[in-house]
Amino acid sequence: MNLILGLLIFLFGFALAAGGLWLVVLGGSWYYALAGIALMVSGVLLAMRHRAGAWVYGLVLLATVGWTAWESALDYWRWVPRLGLILGLGILVALAAPWLRGGPSLRRAWSLAGALIIGFVVAIALAFVPRGVYRGDAVPKATQVQAQVTPSMPGVSQPADQPAGDDWAAYGGSQKATRFSPLTQISRHNVIQLREAWHYHTGDLPKKRWGAETTPLKIGDSVYLCTPHNILISLDARTGQERWRYDPKVADAAIPYTAACRGVAYYVTPPSRGTTIATSETPDAGTGLETEYEGRPVTMPDPVAVAPSGACATRIIEGTLDARLIAVDAKTGAPCADFGTNGEVDITVGMGETPPGYVSINSPPTIVRGVIVTGHQVLDGQKRYEPSGVIQGFDAVTGQLRWAWDMTHPDWSGAPPAGQTWTRGTPNMWTIAAADEQLGYVYLPMGNSTADYWSSQRTAPENEYATSLVALDVMSGKPVWNFQTTHKDVWDYDLGSQPTLVDFPTARGRVPAVVLPSKQGEIYVLDRQTGEPLLPVEERPVPGGGVEPEQRAKTQPFSTYATLRKPDLTERDMWGLTPLDQLVCRIQFRRASYQGIYTPPEAARHSIEYPSYNGGSDWGGIAIDPQRGVIVANYNDMPNYVRLVPRAQADKLGWIPRDEGNVDSGGAEGGGDPQAGTPYAVNVNAGWRLDFTKLLCKQPPYGGIRAIDLASGRTLWDRPFGSARGNGPFGIRSGLPVEIGTPNNGGAVVTAGGLIFIAAATDDLIRAIDIETGETLWQAALPAGGQANPMVYAIDGREYLVIVAGGHHFMETPAGDDVIAYALPDGSGAPGKVGANGMQ
Repeated sequence: MNLILGLLIFLFGFALAAGGLWLVVLGGSWYYALAGIALMVSGVLLAMRHRAGAWVYGLVLLATVGWTAWESALDYWRWVPRLGLILGLGILVALAAPWLRGGPSLRRAWSLAGALIIGFVVAIALAFVPRGVYRGDAVPKATQVQAQVTPSMPGVSQPADQPAGDDWAAYGGSQKATRFSPLTQISRHNVIQLREAWHYHTGDLPKKRWGAETTPLKIGDSVYLCTPHNILISLDARTGQERWRYDPKVADAAIPYTAACRGVAYYVTPPSRGTTIATSETPDAGTGLETEYEGRPVTMPDPVAVAPSGACATRIIEGTLDARLIAVDAKTGAPCADFGTNGEVDITVGMGETPPGYVSINSPPTIVRGVIVTGHQVLDGQKRYEPSGVIQGFDAVTGQLRWAWDMTHPDWSGAPPAGQTWTRGTPNMWTIAAADEQLGYVYLPMGNSTADYWSSQRTAPENEYATSLVALDVMSGKPVWNFQTTHKDVWDYDLGSQPTLVDFPTARGRVPAVVLPSKQGEIYVLDRQTGEPLLPVEERPVPGGGVEPEQRAKTQPFSTYATLRKPDLTERDMWGLTPLDQLVCRIQFRRASYQGIYTPPEAARHSIEYPSYNGGSDWGGIAIDPQRGVIVANYNDMPNYVRLVPRAQADKLGWIPRDEGNVDSGGAEGGGDPQAGTPYAVNVNAGWRLDFTKLLCKQPPYGGIRAIDLASGRTLWDRPFGSARGNGPFGIRSGLPVEIGTPNNGGAVVTAGGLIFIAAATDDLIRAIDIETGETLWQAALPAGGQANPMVYAIDGREYLVIVAGGHHFMETPAGDDVIAYALPDGSGAPGKVGANGMQ
């Protein structure tokens, strides 16, 4: 036994010593080298049955405890890799000690082993203790008043323009995207009684790249949603029974990075709405309706026109993965014959070559003043000159192109001139826009130019509008203002989150504002009309260098209002299951280029991107409780490990664009992207995992959820979000209910009942969290990953919570086709019906 134990400890020590000496050469910690050498000595002595071997091991154990306390303080997750294996082997040494020459008695040795076992068990038990919850000032109490409704303009009133009541009429609840429901039947006091009310299966399960990301709508007595292959479905809001479905026949070849349909749009054709839009810029189209909003003169569409009637008076409009706009009758699911050609419009007209999967609409379009505004995803990482990111506006009744914004051709307002195409490779908007119907503005969170990690070939307009929030006048299709969150982006820090519109409290009163979260974690608050920051934004110095040092901006914009970003990484933040894999991560950290946020990518070595391209905040966005004045933001807290690969090397590896014969493996974005037409391909280790253990190199938590005071930007509470239930070493799902803080995709909904409903994490749970304390009050297991934003509605006096559980390939959660509604048991809620403002 002693021979085997000694050999095991010797080999363990040898690995620590070898790697530790490398780490010392790189300027890292001396612990691993010194501990490794001491363990080698201990192993040899134990194999020789010399009691000094146990003493040496004991000294290593004590020194490790001291070193861990010095390096980690009371941070539990830092103790795990540093001490776990050392302590476990120490138990074996204590058990074997009586058989050493001159060793202790059996009783004394086993007493020591028992004490070490108790310590080991206590350490494991501590993993189940909630930790990391920061509580600041108390969350403001709800005012319990009806949310203010901005008067609608004549002829353009839409359910999506109003705050959510009994309905959920837009992806974010309304066009303002607060994701707030004024319903109160489900509250902190009774949420524990939530039960499944109905469960529907769509029947659409992609074999790879699954990730529905869908938030349904509810209008009247119907729920509307789309599936990964863009099948449109209407359900009975009371029972979940299918009423109709329409299949646009989207092929698997059209699936880009993810088979996602985040949602649909609902449009009511105004009673006096014709097919012509009158604007102040087209005087021959009609006189228009002159009015004011926030002191600004606006011209509305002329309401005197021929009114459509009958079929498609209300319609569901979606974008598809093969780049079509589809319009169907909301009551029957039949295509709207008056819309485009047989109910569909091809948005790729004017784009030139568009291989399958390169142009996809995966987010719901935004409809403002009768104009469907749509962007689209352009497949990341394939080529420098991929199809254009042009933003287009189509008539919501006829499908006719009203305008298009191609940033490099500001003089173009319609289709490209004969023989020309929209500019290739320009930034696109793949995520969800917000809109102000009265201003007539749509707020576009713009992406980056292709390719993401090389900037030298970008034009001046691309550098101006990439990774910016752009306010577009929907009547002209021209930008009014833009606010850039990253200059000359080579980190894939495109804006993924839908912005949120609020009336922001300031010293001069409430100002119409847009709250913009970013992947870097910065949260900006801008004047909705001008784009000027309402709270200061500082241009701070950032690292330079990389493969394009002349291209790198010397400063980047940092918000002084609020940030989800954590402190820069250090070697001490590296993690693992044991000291060995932690050591590997520490060596990788020391070998990489890292000077903090905005460290540029390099070719000679890896660089660390922190936060990663998954955020901070991503497509799930934020939720805002306007009654309490609280922002709820879930976020990711992971790095990426990035290296630019020279073109010749990439060619040898067979990294070619997908349309040129590359096999679509369904892997992580950026993992071997060719970036053809630039000097470098890119290889992104998303989340920075070790190949062997599949664990992330950064210590937990990997995700959190935070409540922020809207007026001041102060953190009210912050906690890890997501348990280890669906995660574990070697890709094995541990099933452990340890709140470790996991990666998460998808956002939250908040209610006047004081609750935050959210799934998103990789543990396949949906939770109700107390908005005042951050405490989880209720949770339910989902049959698949819940990477989608939930929604809340009421019908017949009963409140429902709905989540689409489709799973996600990138998050490695199980695929599903489940739409699940939860409600209180009949009669268990407060008496009376739930009204439009949520009051009883």
